[in-house]
Amino acid sequence: MLMINIVLVMFLLGLLLGFVGAGGSGFIISILTVAFGYPIHVALGTALAAMFFSSLSGSISHYREGNAMLKTGVIVGLAGAAGAWISSGWSSYIPEDRLGMLTSFMLFASGLALWLRLILVSRRPAGSEIQAVILGEGLRYWVYALLIGVVTGMLSGLFGIGSTPFIQLGLMLLLNMPMRYAAGTTMLVIIPIALAGGAGYMRIGYLDLQLLLLVVIGTMSGSYVGAKFTKRVPALWLKVSMVVTPMIGATILWL
Repeated sequence: MLMINIVLVMFLLGLLLGFVGAGGSGFIISILTVAFGYPIHVALGTALAAMFFSSLSGSISHYREGNAMLKTGVIVGLAGAAGAWISSGWSSYIPEDRLGMLTSFMLFASGLALWLRLILVSRRPAGSEIQAVILGEGLRYWVYALLIGVVTGMLSGLFGIGSTPFIQLGLMLLLNMPMRYAAGTTMLVIIPIALAGGAGYMRIGYLDLQLLLLVVIGTMSGSYVGAKFTKRVPALWLKVSMVVTPMIGATILWL
């Protein structure tokens, strides 16, 4: 019965995540720990590994649509994978209550970062998506790309979050990447981060494969349905939902 309940709850959660276009690892962590009583370390590892599957399908779609920059995605993603692999081992040294509090704080920060991203996009003049000169070579490019990857990867590995808003902000602010490409490239970046982070949690014994399967089945099927409603609601509702969703997950962790 527990397995069925997890799949059903993850399906409902997937509806919301598919609607707002979020990975939702923070929300998954909150539900697994508060509603089903899983230790937060196990919830972190499971949520991080689950992102691999959702990001894989999303990145393929973005790449086919020409929304992803492969070179940057590989460089930032591999740097992020190294950061996630290292930091995933650190979580075992943090007590459960403190780790839950820190993860909750990072979810609030994710919501604020997403709000900042939306402001940046709204203030860019029309046509800037085409006219922007994307930083794609030279020493500064490599330094910024590696920095974005390592920092966001370490955040993902330590707190089990997708770091999507932070990655997108880094690509937009440091590499001058238009939003369209930042969104697609971020999906590529998350693939190696989620894979390395999930493997890191498996290495220290905090990845429940059966639970991972249930989460993936529920969230991916729900996201498929939820995505169909994205274009059927006012844009303001969608923007508010995108910002509020990680904050709701943070609030649940405080309960």
